[in-house]
This record gives sequence, structure tokens and C-alpha cells, in this order.
Amino acid sequence: MDQAARTRTTGLVLAVISSICFGASGPFGKALINAGLSPLQAVWLRIAGAALVLVPLVLVLRGPAIAGALRPHLPRLAVYGLTGVAGCQAFYFVAASRLPVGVAILLEFTGPVLVLAWLRLVRRTRVHRTAVLGVAVAVAGLTMVVQVWSGLRLDALGLAAGLGAAACQAAYFLIIDRLAGEVDPLAMTAVGSVVAAAALTLIAAPWALPWEVLPAAVPVAGHTAPGWVLAAWIILISTVVAYLTGVAGVQRLSAQVAGAVCYTEAVAATLIAWAALGERLAPAQIIGGVIVLAGAFIAQRAVIERTPVVVSPEAPAAPAVAPR
Repeated sequence: MDQAARTRTTGLVLAVISSICFGASGPFGKALINAGLSPLQAVWLRIAGAALVLVPLVLVLRGPAIAGALRPHLPRLAVYGLTGVAGCQAFYFVAASRLPVGVAILLEFTGPVLVLAWLRLVRRTRVHRTAVLGVAVAVAGLTMVVQVWSGLRLDALGLAAGLGAAACQAAYFLIIDRLAGEVDPLAMTAVGSVVAAAALTLIAAPWALPWEVLPAAVPVAGHTAPGWVLAAWIILISTVVAYLTGVAGVQRLSAQVAGAVCYTEAVAATLIAWAALGERLAPAQIIGGVIVLAGAFIAQRAVIERTPVVVSPEAPAAPAVAPR
């Protein structure tokens, strides 16, 4: 296996791990919300907690020199934190509160479609037909997984928020793609988490957060667990690991390929809800899940040249050849 193939395989594995970790946030985040946290407070808790983990980790593993390496990229990293971390989650929760959850998810996951449109129309980049086909197949499967036809209704604010989440998701892929080979994934995730936590502070009102939920026994999946254990899961697994592997995966694939692979998140979330919460899977959802996986498989076969991502905190590597 040549270097390019190894890089693509590693990127695919990382992207799938990221999708599973993001999808695993549902049951535990939902349990904390049912115990008394507002949705935005739950989002703030996971992102602020991730920042508290990542910032010391960056300083220990990368050293003070990382600050100098990041300085030229701070404007883009700030946009990444505002859109790909804070905006994507906040807009999604607003959409989900005003629309059926399936519709909100479908709107958010039009992000990869926006990625393809941006690359073709704005950057004037050749969009790989295999990636386009993979995204189209994955969208078709997603409509079945989330059963978008169930309880369908339209709400102007909810629709706008859903499209806002899609735009933020597209920005997540495009910014990471643009910084491929230039910014260390660990440092990028840490800066994004700090920016996002700061941006969400005013609207999430963490000073009113019911902290007594954390030491309390919280019902989940027919059992109970300390609230802090559930919080630790969504912070460490569904945020820290999810974003780290997601950034590293996009840097090794491309925005257009990784965007299609991310549809596996919806499948993972559905399967985890079935296993952990006993939520019933309809035959259409099972078929849709298979279709989503087929779309991701098709998209990852797109051959798009990337150089290996090797970033030193002292001397950033030369930019990768990206599909722009």
C-alpha cells in the first residue's frame, strides 16, 4: 500500500470514529437534559469541559512554541470555533426545538451538499463525481433513517436555524480542509473549543446551570448513573475525541469526501439509541442506514490527492495539495 492509500485509509478510519463518537452523545446528553439542564446548557457544558481538557493537554504535549505556530491562523480558527463548534450545535438545537427532530437533522446534514456547491461555484474547483454520487446516496438514506415524513411541519425560524446549522457544518469541513497540513489537529480543536465556549456563555447562561444534577443519580437506559459520569462521556468521547478525530480525518481525506462519510453519524446515533434506550427501529430506518453506509463507501472511493499531514509546533508543514 503506497503512502497516499495509507493516508486515505487512516483518514477514513478517523472520520468514522468521529461520526460514532458524535452519534454517541445522544442518549447521555438527552438524560442530562431530562434531569434539568437546558439543551444550550448541555452544549455549553460539553464544549467548556472540552476546552478545560484540551488547553492543558496542548500546553503539555506541544509546549509554548505552539502559540507562535497558531498566530497566523487565529482569524480562521476563530471562525472555526464560532461556526463549526458553537454555531453548528446551537443552530441545531433551535431547529430541533421548532421542527421534528428528523427534519432538523436532515437540514443540518445538507452541509456536505453546501460544501460541494462552495467548492464548485466559489472556489471553481473540480468536484469529484464519485464524491457527489456518495453524498446524493447518503442524503437519500438519511431521509429514511430520520423518517423525515413523520410529523412534518414547517416553521420559518426552525427552517432558518436548520439551514444555519448546515452552513456551519459546511464551514467546519471547509476550514479544516483549508488548514490541512498547516495546523495541528489538537491545537485546532483546543482553540475552537475555547472560542465556542466563550461565544455560547451569554446565551447558555451557565451561571443558572443546575449543578446539583452532576452528583445526582440520573436515569438513563433503564438504569441510573451519576450525572458527572454522563457529563464526562459527552465531554471526553462525544466532544474531545469526536472533534480531534474529525479534524484529523478531514485533513487526510478532503472536505467533499469527509462530508459524505459524516453521514454515518446519523446511523450511529440511531443504532446507539436503539441499543441504549430501546428505541424501536422501523424497517425503513434499517434500509436507510444501509443506504447511508453505501453512500459513504462510494464517496470514500474518490481519489483526491492529499499530502501526509505532519505538523510540528515549531515549524508548520507546507500546505497540503487540497481540492480547491
